Amino acid sequence: MNGNKVIIGMSGGVDSAVAAWLLKRDGYDVTGLFMHNWEEDGECPAASDWRDVQAVCEKLGIECYSVNFAKEYADGVFEYFLREYRAYRTPNPDVLCNRVVKFGAFRDYCNRLGADFIATGHYCKRDGDRLIKAADGNKDQTYFLNQVKTEQLCNVLFPLGDMLKPNVRAIAEELNLSVARKKDSTGICFIGERKFKKFLSGFLPAQSGDITDTAGNVVGRHDGLMYYTIGQRRGLGIGGVKGEAGRWFVLDKDVKNNRLIVSCGDESALFSRELTGSELNIIGAFDMPKELRCTAKTRYRQPDQAATLFVGEDGKFRLAFDEPQRAITAGQYAVIYVGERCLGGGVIEDRA
Repeated sequence: MNGNKVIIGMSGGVDSAVAAWLLKRDGYDVTGLFMHNWEEDGECPAASDWRDVQAVCEKLGIECYSVNFAKEYADGVFEYFLREYRAYRTPNPDVLCNRVVKFGAFRDYCNRLGADFIATGHYCKRDGDRLIKAADGNKDQTYFLNQVKTEQLCNVLFPLGDMLKPNVRAIAEELNLSVARKKDSTGICFIGERKFKKFLSGFLPAQSGDITDTAGNVVGRHDGLMYYTIGQRRGLGIGGVKGEAGRWFVLDKDVKNNRLIVSCGDESALFSRELTGSELNIIGAFDMPKELRCTAKTRYRQPDQAATLFVGEDGKFRLAFDEPQRAITAGQYAVIYVGERCLGGGVIEDRA
């Protein structure tokens, strides 16, 4: 096989480990590359992950290296994360990490090393310049790749695209890999197991204020508007209302008056049929009409929702759903699908 040099991004988890084995099995010349994306004093989870990568690569008989992209991550992802929270929005840094680091800095680095292909352990497929859903609907990760540019995918391999997660773990068990039973990582990578409020308060000062119901009655105190998201129920620190069914949930943020607006019981005010967005990114060649029937999702693992996409200028768009959607949140991503194809997505600006 000519032109078979593959560098695969390895995280220390079971998915990238099995992806590396699949590539080697198929005859590729495989090298593992671990990305160190966050600098921190003391014992960092990345140190343990790197040891796992080394153990897996030794078992598979492939070389592995570590590269530091902490500056690229800090400048391109973490600053965005803080900027969005300063604006009292709810960002998704993992989406931007894919575009800036995993398919940006990492891809460029691998190309300079002479790689013919790069690979990752994402659950998704590529068909030419099109991004396609994975065979495992429970693990499909196209949502997190909605901001990746077309050219960033041109020489990318996704070995797990046709795999089911239980089969991936079974392969790791058969190979006696040390990560076979390692838990999947969850949450934002640079926060890890720490309390979100404590972490964020170290970078952004928070101003406490009143929690009010829709009539303006004060029902509690919040620790800072940045800590809450639309539709949130837990962690509000207020009890139920006597004689009224249901639990409190976040309905809105009154930034001007530093008030968190909550409601109890009826959730109808949380539902919206439309949203507006910006920074629409289209992956692959596509003849975009002014109105496109599609499906879309506004959060990961949400079932696809039937909708119509209206595309404006300068990346602006409007998405009208057939059915009302709960807790559409500014700062998150609306991801667009046409059948099994992930067409791309954009940042949610507002709901209507």
